[in-house]
Amino acid sequence: MTNQFKDELGSGAYGAVFRGKLSDEILVAVKVLNNSKGNGEEFVNEVGTIGKIHHVNVVRLIGFCADGFRRALVYEYLPNDSLQKFISSADTKNHFLGWKRLQDIALGIAKGIEYLHQGCDQRILHFDIKPHNILLDHDFNPKISDFGLAKFCAKDQSAVSMTTARGTIGYIAPEVFSRNFGNVSYKSDVYSFGMLVLEMVGGRKIVDVAEGNDEQIYFPEWIYNLLEEGEDLRFEIEEEGDAKIAKKLAIVGLWCIQWNPADRPSMKVAVHMLEGEGENLPTPPNPFSSSVPTKTKARIPGRRLLQELEVISEVE
Repeated sequence: MTNQFKDELGSGAYGAVFRGKLSDEILVAVKVLNNSKGNGEEFVNEVGTIGKIHHVNVVRLIGFCADGFRRALVYEYLPNDSLQKFISSADTKNHFLGWKRLQDIALGIAKGIEYLHQGCDQRILHFDIKPHNILLDHDFNPKISDFGLAKFCAKDQSAVSMTTARGTIGYIAPEVFSRNFGNVSYKSDVYSFGMLVLEMVGGRKIVDVAEGNDEQIYFPEWIYNLLEEGEDLRFEIEEEGDAKIAKKLAIVGLWCIQWNPADRPSMKVAVHMLEGEGENLPTPPNPFSSSVPTKTKARIPGRRLLQELEVISEVE
């Protein structure tokens, strides 16, 4: 299928992905997992989760292999790689997709997450929404991938039991670190989506800010400051409509990253916000007021927000 694993598309802690072709000429992406994940819980989780769902904004699992310790997942092949590749400063125009396309991508991701939360028999919480896990097809339609950390819960379940924090630093909701911030629920995915949208708006990688120079601006807060003071977002704006889209995406992202999960919208509401014109969207409360005073010139240590959240392991 992969011609002896000849064409590698990428690799990470999970293993490597190779391009392949089925006998009927359909291109596929074969994800070969490392053996370092113990009993293969993430593999079973991914097959069991994604094998049951079908949505235009969720990647399609075609098959899998479980031969002894060898485990692989066979997905539809998506030629434009992940959204991570296209998050670069709009000012450089290296991979900038344009504001209309960014809006369409954000809306597609939101619809995919809404489907996971509301459209399945059981609610599926992804717990690892980030640009690297958003794949793009030939028309740049987004598809959510990598369900290794996903959890099922009933639609009327208000909280999810979790023994350890899961996800990727920079996108993890505060309540996933510590229950002092509220219960873990579908609103935790909403937070991750908000961070992803702000990353799309700012063209900056959240993890770079978290691990980088202490003098870097925490850019979601910077975006909030510009909106609060009525200033235009200082990005590459070529048409009048672009400024409206950028502002709408910023407002939606900031609503989604509210520290109190109850203040975040559901994904259904987020979809409605993204589908609207954005003219009457209220500016959200300051999501950073509980940690750092908000000033336009605020330069806070990139690690500060992360350091304040001590990971608490719980057994409920």
